[in-house]
Amino acid sequence: MKALQAYIDQKNRWNALFNGTQYEVKTASGRQRVANSLDADLSPENLTCDGELPRSQVQARYRQLTAAARDLQKLDPSVKFYEFA
Repeated sequence: MKALQAYIDQKNRWNALFNGTQYEVKTASGRQRVANSLDADLSPENLTCDGELPRSQVQARYRQLTAAARDLQKLDPSVKFYEFA
């Protein structure tokens, strides 16, 4: 759950700067919201920053995001992913 918690903490820090809604995994809708965010971050355009990132950074981001997605699936197998299988 370390990767998932790190992902949520990072997202919540950004959301706190802009008075956004905080991410949580205590409710089913909260877990699905995190899954949707992970899906968005795993899209090819976002993952590679439209092709601007070097391959090593893309691979590191991919590993972090997929680890968080696996943690979330372990926590709640019913969440739906589209970019992560």
